[in-house]
Amino acid sequence: MSKGGSKSGKGKNAKKKQTVSDRKQVNYKLVLSETCRVCKTPCARGMNYLARMQEPGAVGKGVPCILTKTYG
Repeated sequence: MSKGGSKSGKGKNAKKKQTVSDRKQVNYKLVLSETCRVCKTPCARGMNYLARMQEPGAVGKGVPCILTKTYG
């Protein structure tokens, strides 16, 4: 026999499980090589993208900037 009775999780100390849709999602802005060129805090990803865009004929759509992180 158990002591204390049943614990169904409906008491005042029950934690609500967080579903996938309730979690905060991280969003980054896409920046072009010109933005990376004048950035005050350059990152490795941005500098690699800038170097690739210096090649003749390079086509790029931007790189996610870690400095523009927002939670949505």
